[in-house]
Amino acid sequence: MRHLTSLREIADSYDGFILDLWGLIHDGETPYPPAKATLQALKAAGRKTLLLSNAPRRAYALVDAMTRMGIERSLYGEVLSSGEATRDALVSRDDAYFKSLGRRVYHLGPERDRSVFDDTNLEIVGEVSNAEFIVNTGPSELTHQVAEYQALLDAGIAANLPMVCANPDIVVLRAGNPVVCAGAIAARYLAMGGRVAYRGKPDPVIYRLAARMLGVADARRIVVIGDALETDVKGANAAGFDSIWCTGGIHAAELGCAYGMAADPLRAEATAKAFGHLPTATVPGFIY
Repeated sequence: MRHLTSLREIADSYDGFILDLWGLIHDGETPYPPAKATLQALKAAGRKTLLLSNAPRRAYALVDAMTRMGIERSLYGEVLSSGEATRDALVSRDDAYFKSLGRRVYHLGPERDRSVFDDTNLEIVGEVSNAEFIVNTGPSELTHQVAEYQALLDAGIAANLPMVCANPDIVVLRAGNPVVCAGAIAARYLAMGGRVAYRGKPDPVIYRLAARMLGVADARRIVVIGDALETDVKGANAAGFDSIWCTGGIHAAELGCAYGMAADPLRAEATAKAFGHLPTATVPGFIY
């Protein structure tokens, strides 16, 4: 794999850039210092961008959040979230798993994620015992751990309820602190014998949808950039796209580096091999 100092080195090789958000462009609260300038540079170079996030909310909610962070809507192109994909699947019911779901749903997650139910005509119930399935968007509080939902998961198993996971991430860093995500709760449910359907990265389906939204027909001219080997890089590889791994994100501590600081190339390569997901290149941050 190549080890880049900035995206300028490869910008001419691609027409479309599928960009992660959390861990690449912002830390959940604040944009990383080079983010706006990099978005501006890609736009000035005529490159198409699509922001692809495992956030369990509708795309408009992500746009609103970035606007509040000071990242203007004019700086990037399309936006696609796992929440958007989940909501679409709940409406279309175009695969066997979603087709089998009922209409009464228990929402495991915070109120801020309720946009995932926009125009679905689902009945959100207050008790697992009254539900026909569970939609999991993650812990209700940023400090919660998976164990705090064990009783709820036990009830779901007892009722044989299927689960929909609207964010496959296991953990993210928010302002430098680890925050458990919906994927960790779903993994516990699976381990207990539960049924789970995921929407979002690393499912190659969402990458193919992203490519269509980008409008770049040649897969060789699309690159995925993100900080997580298990989602961004794994998903890009499965979809047949090149990938650039931002080593300054979720893996920074194990690499002994920080955002914007180059990781040791040998250590980065060993880590990627250990995960089994090799990127095309690495970059220390979203730097042009």
